[in-house]
Amino acid sequence: MWNAYKKGYKASLQLEKSLAANSVEAYLRDIDKLTLFLSEKETKTPQQVTLKDLEQFVKWVAELGMTPSSQARIISGLRSFYKYCLLEQITNNDPTVLLEAPKLKRALPDVLSFEEIENIIAQIDLSKPEGGRNKAMLETLYSCGLRVTELVNLKLSCLYLDVGFVRVIGKGDKERLVPIGSDAIKYIKIYRDDIRVHIAIQKGQDDILFLNRRGSKLTRVMVFLILKELTKKAGITKNISPHTFRHSFATHLVEGGADLRAVQEMLGHESITTTEIYTHLDREFLRNTLQQFHPAFK
Repeated sequence: MWNAYKKGYKASLQLEKSLAANSVEAYLRDIDKLTLFLSEKETKTPQQVTLKDLEQFVKWVAELGMTPSSQARIISGLRSFYKYCLLEQITNNDPTVLLEAPKLKRALPDVLSFEEIENIIAQIDLSKPEGGRNKAMLETLYSCGLRVTELVNLKLSCLYLDVGFVRVIGKGDKERLVPIGSDAIKYIKIYRDDIRVHIAIQKGQDDILFLNRRGSKLTRVMVFLILKELTKKAGITKNISPHTFRHSFATHLVEGGADLRAVQEMLGHESITTTEIYTHLDREFLRNTLQQFHPAFK
């Protein structure tokens, strides 16, 4: 019964909201969880679902061991679905209006110092072909502050290295131009001109910049594993992922006094509020300075 609603909702997310495939799948999984929960009680249409049903569903999700942030994301997905149902006149009421999400403490992301990033990159074995690729990848990741999905989807046709920019396709297929540093340009050129040319490229992958040994696009998981291994070799015990390089890129810019709007543009954040989390990291530095040097600050 819900399949027809989900099909329409999926089309809405893809066409009207222009969401990326990963985001669309995440939203649909939220609805799958709700229908699974409802099937254990009694099957209801979206119109028949009440606030009480949804509160019991959230409780059920919590008992499955999901974190408050995961619960909040699922509630956000339900709100999005019911907004669609109202627009399409599938329902005439929205039971999510009074649905409360768990209170979240906004976590400050892990950050690497510039020295730690250099240490991680220094662990790459440049005697192997994949070493040259990995060096170019990590230099680009930090130089441009890219999301890992943006990195693995980076295309040769989107490189404007002569003028120091790359064209990035971000969330919701939104494009942005991002400046790229001289080191990243140098190692991309070495990889592109001396290493990539010797790879037998799979059909349809000709324009993808970073390829695996089989000539196909790298997966996000592969980038994560490469970084994990290098971090271990560098003796760094922080919980590091490709996103840590993006956090560090933004934090170093804000700490250096960069304009927040410029950082927002480079990161591809739709809302400045998302970018503002990096000012919290900078405020900690200010607070510590006051505690250390101001006689009246306790």
